[in-house]
Amino acid sequence: MEQQFLLNGLHCAACVRRVETVIGRLPNVELASVNLADQTAFVQGNVSADAVIQAVTKIGFGAELLESEQTRREKQQQQTQAMLTHKKRQFSLALAVGFALMGYGLIGGMTVSEANRPIWLMWAGVTACTMYASGRHFFTGAWHSLKNRAATMDTLIALSTGVAFLYSFYLTLNPSSQAHLYYEASVMIIGFLNLGKFLELKAKQRSSLALEKLLDLAPQQAVVLDGDLAKPLPVKAIKPMMRLQAHTGDRLAVDGIVESGTIWVDESMLTGEALPIEKKAGAKVRAGTLVQDGAGVYIAEQVGAQTALARIIHAVRHAQSSKPPLAQWVDKVAAVFVPVVVSLAVISAAIWLLLGKEFDFALSVFTTVLIIACPCALGLAIPLSTIAGVARAAELGVLVRNIEALQAGSEVDTLVFDKTGTLTTGEMQVSRFDTFNNADRDELLRLAKSLEQHASHPIAKAIVTFCTQHTACTLNNIQIVKGQGIMADNGTANVQIGNRHFALFRETLTDTEQQQLIHSKSVGTQVFIAVDNRTLGVFYLADQLRPEAKQVIAQFHAQGYQCLMLTGDRQQTAEYYASQLGIEQVIAEVLPEQKAVHIQGLQAERRKVAMIGDGINDSPALAQANVGIAMYHGSEIAVETADLSLMQSGLQPLAAVLPFSKQVLANMKQSLFGAFVYNAISIPLAAGVLYPVTGWLLNPMIAAAAMALSSVTVVLNSQRLLKK
Repeated sequence: MEQQFLLNGLHCAACVRRVETVIGRLPNVELASVNLADQTAFVQGNVSADAVIQAVTKIGFGAELLESEQTRREKQQQQTQAMLTHKKRQFSLALAVGFALMGYGLIGGMTVSEANRPIWLMWAGVTACTMYASGRHFFTGAWHSLKNRAATMDTLIALSTGVAFLYSFYLTLNPSSQAHLYYEASVMIIGFLNLGKFLELKAKQRSSLALEKLLDLAPQQAVVLDGDLAKPLPVKAIKPMMRLQAHTGDRLAVDGIVESGTIWVDESMLTGEALPIEKKAGAKVRAGTLVQDGAGVYIAEQVGAQTALARIIHAVRHAQSSKPPLAQWVDKVAAVFVPVVVSLAVISAAIWLLLGKEFDFALSVFTTVLIIACPCALGLAIPLSTIAGVARAAELGVLVRNIEALQAGSEVDTLVFDKTGTLTTGEMQVSRFDTFNNADRDELLRLAKSLEQHASHPIAKAIVTFCTQHTACTLNNIQIVKGQGIMADNGTANVQIGNRHFALFRETLTDTEQQQLIHSKSVGTQVFIAVDNRTLGVFYLADQLRPEAKQVIAQFHAQGYQCLMLTGDRQQTAEYYASQLGIEQVIAEVLPEQKAVHIQGLQAERRKVAMIGDGINDSPALAQANVGIAMYHGSEIAVETADLSLMQSGLQPLAAVLPFSKQVLANMKQSLFGAFVYNAISIPLAAGVLYPVTGWLLNPMIAAAAMALSSVTVVLNSQRLLKK
């Protein structure tokens, strides 16, 4: 069982680790994955929602169960809007009071004496009220962390601003002409932090843009037919086998089958197909697609969470909330980051005291180190790149089922392609027709069409299509020999059409003709036509290469990938197609269970392998590969086994997503590098390393602004993925 929860109150990677740890300790929980960027948690296992909510609430955070994607969207939008409004009030109040204090300080200085103590007592009250109104969430969060013997960003902020305020209040009660007050620093730090969170929330609203577009496809109600009566019904109340109306301009509510009428459906958002597709009785339709023209009635099949659209949305959300290996490393760093920062702040202050500096100087250093090292950017780096990367991949036509696949995809150096249905269309076409013994070509084509129109096999359909310009004739005594061919008579002669074994069984080939066909260099399936036990013609049928396949393979070669073909087809046939595409290495005549063994062999050579396939026979290889990629309209098993699934026909989405996976990993590393460099530079500056040389010490308020800016920078960097 998998459940999704909306959280609130998370600020940094340490918060994420605490929530994951407390949920993970609950009985029967198999997996707990928390996403800081969108404040959600995925929980797998046989555990009650109430138990999860109680565990999260106990450590000071909020949680509520999300029953559907629509609910999640509505709740998140409400939460984000409420948070934006709240943060705007918080930072506006804190910065207004802070600047007023600075203004007063410029007039009277930030020191207190017996004469002006009443005024500073008033300012102390104003500061306390402001800190409560604008920053109490930091202090309550720190208190909950303390009770649970943990440390988070709240701990750093509460320590720094709380100590600065209490020290200033002590000086107000015990005036000293030498001591400096830090009331304005306390409130402005809180103001800048809330301003940073406000800007971060505003920027993050774009991160799940592709997912929100998918959600917009799902209508809220549909018109259901009950006999001759039509009535509107909420989509969530639709059950299988209900009959629904489909009119021009409607978005289809559920997956189903057209019962009557003809409609032209725009499926571009799900499949990338630009032109509307005609849907007649018996055709499948999918939820979220748009009826551009026509009218009809369709019968509901998959409803609710079982529709193709709902499954795609769920897979995207699951991938966005999962953790790549890089994020797991960040979690380990976050576990020790806050205690290390507190230790550095205490050590820095102690060193300055030992060197003879005043207490307020040491306090300034202590406060600045705590503030500037808050691990917000560190905690946001991976989740934001993950959300943006998965969303952008969906826009490119690729469904990411496993976020680790994006990181693994960036390291792939070898691409292994199945042939049929992957590099080819999977549709047979007649590529050539030869005749023997001066036979009448047109008459043979008429006979072939007359025979094959009685069969439904793809080869039969291809031959009928090839003979379109010829008129079928009347045949008698039609017999279909399953797996071999068809025989009949046209009133004057017996006619047979079928495979080599069927033709040889009828003894319609001479020795010379047999040798000619055996040694034929033509690639493809051979279908023979004979009249009165004498072979007069042979069709050569071949699967057709995808139009874009050659260009895509050339593109992969130019990018440095090594491309291989792995197929169960004949060696000669496989080599023919490979030569057409420029693929140098071919592994052919492979049984399904052997495909995974060949992938293992490539991995043993230390290659990072992506397997691209579409059939049930490809599933073991898809699972074995470093990255398994299922083609659009592949078998259900292949799609479920793969890490990435193409949502559009053809190979173009694949050509886009593999280079993009490198950009996603690079984006993660850029954000992480920026966060670490920021801390590596800012902590020594905050500790006063330049003070002995320049006499300059970093101001706590500037530290707060810098910390907020670092988080916003990480958000903006992740959003570059949405523009590529």
